[in-house]
Order: sequence, then structure tokens, then C-alpha cells
Amino acid sequence: MSTPTAPRYAGPLLTRASGDALNAAHAASHASWQGSLDLGRSSGEAQLGADHWHWQGIAYPYPGKLKDRTLYWWDGEAFAPVSRYAGKLIKLVPTDWQVPTFEIDGIKMLPTSKESPLDDARRKVALVQPAGKTVLDTCGGLGYFAACCLDAGVARIQSFEKNEDVLWLRTINPWSPDPAASGGRLQLAHADVSQAITTLPDAAFDAVLHDPPRFGIAGELYSLSFYQQLARVLRRGGRLFHYTGNPNKLTSRRDVPREVAKRLETAGFKAELALDGVLAVRR
Repeated sequence: MSTPTAPRYAGPLLTRASGDALNAAHAASHASWQGSLDLGRSSGEAQLGADHWHWQGIAYPYPGKLKDRTLYWWDGEAFAPVSRYAGKLIKLVPTDWQVPTFEIDGIKMLPTSKESPLDDARRKVALVQPAGKTVLDTCGGLGYFAACCLDAGVARIQSFEKNEDVLWLRTINPWSPDPAASGGRLQLAHADVSQAITTLPDAAFDAVLHDPPRFGIAGELYSLSFYQQLARVLRRGGRLFHYTGNPNKLTSRRDVPREVAKRLETAGFKAELALDGVLAVRR
């Protein structure tokens, strides 16, 4: 188990829309362009020259044609897609809500159709009432559960993320929380929680947020033995929110949320369906 130490990216992020706007301002011979180059986190002004534009004192070439549904970062030589391929393509993807989602081999990992993935995370986090508590975040992803817990006044959140490339996306994404800026409240580990949880003390957490990949990808995170470990590390009366999504029962021939609720009951929880998952309380 290791703690990620990669520096966070502080340069501009381009989408097709912002790249087109920058190029249009240049073509119209404007001296500057005003907008956001960190996905809506802030706004600033770029100075436009003949061959380069300047942002925060650094010169960049004008971008070429950019693709939809793709974010671009300055890799030191060019504006490149925020993606990596190591057996699977992992990609940071812009949304209509500014806050990005990510995809693995084209499969969207966070809901974005009705609201921002951060707002979606906020509704789920509220179910475990994190203020003043110690929270276990089993599958950290882009860190939106952790960000919402920090905003809600969590005392400490221990977050695990197995995928090294997802951790890299977090260093590029300005909406992902920075552990180094959390005053020690966010502790992020590069580890497989299905193994790391066995090293955690009994009753060490007041609440748990469990957002695993689909059952077909990470079945071990839906197992009775893992749920028993969650029960062990959660104090009595502690709350757990388990994201399941709403898989199509007609095609899968399974009712995953109810299967999860039943298994959690066996592991020592009182469980009920809530939002797109299961809310459980440690008995």
C-alpha cells in the first residue's frame, strides 16, 4: 500500500469549445481572450500573440482541431488528450456540467445525464452524514465522494484507489481534491481495498462509502466476505452507502441492488434501497 506523491497539474485544460473560442479570438485579431481553462474552477485572461498565446506567464501554441468528448492538457510539447492506455483506455471526459467524468474502454464510470457527477456524489455522501466523522472511501475514483466529505466537515477520510492511471487522472482534474491541501483530513492510498481492508482495525470508521466497479469487473467487492470486512471496520450504528447502479434486470436477469441488500443483511447490516444503491446501518 503506497501514498500517491505525483505533483498536480497546474497548466491549462482545453476542450473543443474553449479551443475553438481561443482560435476564433486569435483569428479576429483580439489582443486577449477571457474564459476558464480549468473546467470552470476559475476564470482568467489569455494574451493573444501572433504565433503563441500566454496564460499565467507561459507561452503556448494555438491548438489545432480538437475532438469532442476529450480534454487536452499541455504535456510539455503539445496539447494531448488526458488519457492513458495500459491494456485499457482510461480517459478524462468533459461534461455539460464542467465537472468531468472518466471512461474505461468507452464505458462511462460516473452518472452525468441529469446532474454533475459532483452533485450526484453529494446526494449520496449526505446519506452517511459525514460531518465530524471518520469515513472509509473504498474505491476513490476521481475523488468526488472525498471532495463532498471534505466540504461537509469530515474529520478524516481514508480513501483507496487500485488503478494507477485513475490516480494520474486525479492529478490533472482540477475538481479532484488534493490530499496535500486537506490538512491531513484526506488520506489517499494506492491499493486494492479488497486486500488492504484486512489490515484496518476493528470499528475504526464511523461511516463507509462503497462505489465499486460493476459486478462483472470487480465481483470480489460484492462478496459476503468483503461485506463482513466492512462490518468489522465499521462501528455499530455506522452508516454505509453502497452504489450499485440500476442494471437492466431484463438483460442481466438479476436484481443486483436487492442481492446486495440481502448479502449486507447477512454480514451484519440493516439494509434498504436508496437512490441508485443501498443504504445500510451496522447492527
